[in-house]
Amino acid sequence: MFINCKGQFVDLSQPAVMGIINTTPDSFYTLSRNQMVEQALQTAETMLAEGASFLDLGGESTRPGAEPVSAHEEQDRVLPIIEAITKAFPDSLISIDTYRASTAHAAVKAGASLVNDVSAGED
Repeated sequence: MFINCKGQFVDLSQPAVMGIINTTPDSFYTLSRNQMVEQALQTAETMLAEGASFLDLGGESTRPGAEPVSAHEEQDRVLPIIEAITKAFPDSLISIDTYRASTAHAAVKAGASLVNDVSAGED
């Protein structure tokens, strides 16, 4: 099975690695938290060098008990990082982890090629 991501055909008949970069201060996994662009770029570089096929960016924690954030705040967290990763690593495949259509749309415009919708399309 292949998917087309930004003109790249990705073979999903074998497992693919997705590196997780959270731009939240309260992510369930503390080592995935990257709130600064430079830190996220370093993390992206390491993940890509270690074989990640995709980079998944999230701007709102979905852990139980997490405080929701506005779409504006979520986008302020993820868009600069998506733009920076796209510029530094133009062949990278970025996934946006969101349940908001507005954030998904803005992320794709900024360079994301996949939408990881944790709500299965509710918005």
